[in-house]
Amino acid sequence: MEKVAYYEVLILAAPEITNDEERNLEKQFTALLTEKKASVLSFERWGKYKLYYPVNKNEYGVYFLSRFQSKPNQELLQEIRSLFVIRFDSLVMRHMISVLEDMVSLEYQRPRSLEEAPAQEGFLKDRFDDRKDFVSTDSAEVDFDDVVAIEQL
Repeated sequence: MEKVAYYEVLILAAPEITNDEERNLEKQFTALLTEKKASVLSFERWGKYKLYYPVNKNEYGVYFLSRFQSKPNQELLQEIRSLFVIRFDSLVMRHMISVLEDMVSLEYQRPRSLEEAPAQEGFLKDRFDDRKDFVSTDSAEVDFDDVVAIEQL
């Protein structure tokens, strides 16, 4: 009996990918795996993230993570690469295929995406508007007019 390997595919898509394009990407990827007798374990949209450096002149990207199992098959891996590089060349900016180790758990922790993170605009301004936050309760009485005068120097 031939050994089964577990694979993980991380896909970085263009930030302007539509829902229809996402479904088409998933549908064609899943169809390719099914055709090659691989079992799809998951296909998840992680969300939109700010990139560490621009990719194809984009500051942001949408990540997808898929996991599947198959007998070791280089032809399948090459066809997956071709799918992303040729068919989805305008949508998929980067992809990475990894073989998962046998004894590693398939659970993972996904970081919060920009769509899930709370808006942080002005959170420091709101928090520090009250100057009393800067004075400890153990210190002597402070005249805030003197503090403003010192800040203006």
